[in-house]
Amino acid sequence: MRNPLLLICFWFFVNAKAQDNVGVHRDSLAFESLIALYQKTVSDDLPKAKVILDSLAFNAKKKESGYFEARAHQLYGHYYYLMSDFQNSIDNCKKALNLLEQLKMEGPMPNTLNQLGISQRYLGQYDEALKSHQIAAQLNEKIEGDPIDLARSYLNMGNLMFDVKNLEASNKYYLQSEEICMKYGLNDFIPKCWGNLAANYRYEGHHEKALEYHYKSIAHFEKNPSIALTREYNNIGAVFDDLENYGKAKSYYSLALQHSEKYGEPQLKGLILRNLGEMAMVEKNYNQAEEYMQQAMVIANSTGNIERLIRSYGKMAEIKAATNNFKSAYEYRTKYNQLYDSLKGVEVTERINNLEIKYQTEKKEAEIALQQEEIKTLSQEVEISNLKKGLYAGGMASALTVSGLLFFGFRQRIKKNKIEREKQEAIYQQEIEHKQKELASQTLHLVQKNTFIQELMENLENIKISPEKFKMEFRRIVMLLKKENASDKDWEVFKSYFADVHNDFDQKLKTIYPDISEKEIRLAAFLRMNLTTKEIAATLNVLPDSILKSKYRLKKKLGLDKETDLNQFLNTL
Repeated sequence: MRNPLLLICFWFFVNAKAQDNVGVHRDSLAFESLIALYQKTVSDDLPKAKVILDSLAFNAKKKESGYFEARAHQLYGHYYYLMSDFQNSIDNCKKALNLLEQLKMEGPMPNTLNQLGISQRYLGQYDEALKSHQIAAQLNEKIEGDPIDLARSYLNMGNLMFDVKNLEASNKYYLQSEEICMKYGLNDFIPKCWGNLAANYRYEGHHEKALEYHYKSIAHFEKNPSIALTREYNNIGAVFDDLENYGKAKSYYSLALQHSEKYGEPQLKGLILRNLGEMAMVEKNYNQAEEYMQQAMVIANSTGNIERLIRSYGKMAEIKAATNNFKSAYEYRTKYNQLYDSLKGVEVTERINNLEIKYQTEKKEAEIALQQEEIKTLSQEVEISNLKKGLYAGGMASALTVSGLLFFGFRQRIKKNKIEREKQEAIYQQEIEHKQKELASQTLHLVQKNTFIQELMENLENIKISPEKFKMEFRRIVMLLKKENASDKDWEVFKSYFADVHNDFDQKLKTIYPDISEKEIRLAAFLRMNLTTKEIAATLNVLPDSILKSKYRLKKKLGLDKETDLNQFLNTL
């Protein structure tokens, strides 16, 4: 006969456990409902989304649900990013990652790491941002996680490579992101890849291609308006700005500003305001330009967006100089130089590119290690095969012959893999050296220009402080301008760097077109470096119209038809 007391205890235990499981299940459903409600609300009503998020965080902590507490911090990271409170976003993402690590739950980590990297980028923490996205990609591949997270990782790594103007790596990542979207049917994410590819095409001077991609993105985003549409309006404005179609540029910037009132982040609104300020500068409406730029600087300061602050300082220096306020212009230019050196200097660019090289090297080493493991396995199979055949050596001459052939085949495969691996390592070393030389060529002229501007500002400041020194300082300024205008020595140094990187580009041009002038070679070199019309004009100290005419004359001298793109042609040399 069974013990009735034991039966009663067993019944109570099972019943209590069942009730406990039902309670946990009910809590999970409630938490998931709050998360879904937040995701539905956040694009339209941020204050309401925050209330939902606070409820999720409070109840998750109360119920001691570590997983949902981590999810709450993850979503806080997203919310504060939308508010352009990037430090709070970073702090919450790190809290989420710590909790997930304690719970040994890797699934949600790639998403959180991507959000962490985005916020780090906006604060100018480029090294940390790139590492966050790289770890997210590696973890996602390891656990075969959500494809959308991997697509985001590649997209964000592309953004960081664009920041340091490594366009080759940037395009590669954008195309990888697009490929993942196509493979898994992530149709809503593909337009983001198009928008980023368009930005690269714009920077390379391929404006028609850029507009084609932007219009494709807009056609998708207009069906379901969101912040992505605000970005695209602003981006199209930037393309027309480059094309010097200022009327269209201003109309798209204005549309973006209007759209940002409902769908926008503070940092994005600051960018649009700065762009409108630049349009006012073109119209020589300096009062309105300063008003827009001041608003943009307030937002950049409040959000800690140093990169945006740098550009605004530079533009404010131009506005002040245009209105003859040279003292203020000098102060803004000094701020610009200091911030630029801290955020965008050569060391930072080299560090980011080296991190990219290290990441790619580690991926290649992993592939090589896999190949070596395959070789090892094949070698072991050969040894085992030979051992077995040795035991049956007597009367099995034909089997030994087959074994010998197999062994020879395996040895040949091992040798082939070794040669291939050595080739890959040599090619990658060449890539590293090439990128280091390219960095030197891109930064040389920038350093020289900054030095010239600082010296010019100092002379102007001397005139303002001591008018009696006008004649002497004026002569110095004239001499300085002549020196800058006739910087043949600097050009020769720059040309030697350029020739190292681009395989004697100038000699190729002279061989094919003997009557080409030194000025035309210089223009061709800048175009080969993918500088925009505005950037070349600033470098040569001439108006953009002058560069457009020079490009037309160069294209005519090279005998190119209308359909042939000058930049693409020069890139083939």
